[in-house]
Amino acid sequence: MADPHHFAKIPEPALRRLPWYLSYVKLLRSQGETIVSSTRIAKKIDVSASQIAKDLSYVDIHGKTRVGYDIDELIHVLETFLGFTQTHRAVVFGVGSLGAALLSDSGLEQFGLKIIAGFDVKESLVNKKIHSIPVFHSGEFIERNREMAAKIGILTVPPGSAQEVSEYMIRGGIKGIWNFTPFRIRVPEGVVLQNTSLYAHLAVMFNRLLS
Repeated sequence: MADPHHFAKIPEPALRRLPWYLSYVKLLRSQGETIVSSTRIAKKIDVSASQIAKDLSYVDIHGKTRVGYDIDELIHVLETFLGFTQTHRAVVFGVGSLGAALLSDSGLEQFGLKIIAGFDVKESLVNKKIHSIPVFHSGEFIERNREMAAKIGILTVPPGSAQEVSEYMIRGGIKGIWNFTPFRIRVPEGVVLQNTSLYAHLAVMFNRLLS
């Protein structure tokens, strides 16, 4: 069975590809399929069949020669390995347009991310609810998180306050930060940081459109 400790061994590019495989085989299952080959996945995902077989070897599942992978087993192993079967409690810091959109995105829960609260300094937002998720004043986080026990902080604050807010979240018990700001925050050892820079991705897309 998939062992979460394999996270330390799998190269990040392979880890990033696994959700693409999962999404495709879940689509196949919804269409009544029960078996899939690495060749078929390769044609759809635009990754070589040998690369897919290598990626899947990290999660302790092996297809049968000339048959392929059992789709139910593959989905179960991938979801377990990726942590999608667990519930990871999260909070959003900065309930602007992006933060509010994340609070409203119930689809994140199917991947194991449960946003339980938002935090902001704007009085017009405090003590309101977005998609039935409460928004509290940022200054209340440390005290409130003693009960909420969120381990993931989603950072959508203005870039000028990103470092300060990240340090504050960590003091309140946050162990992983999903940073949506364009500011490259620094975190201490033992805290997981994932940067998702919309602006950087836009820059790459614009540059390639012009070339």
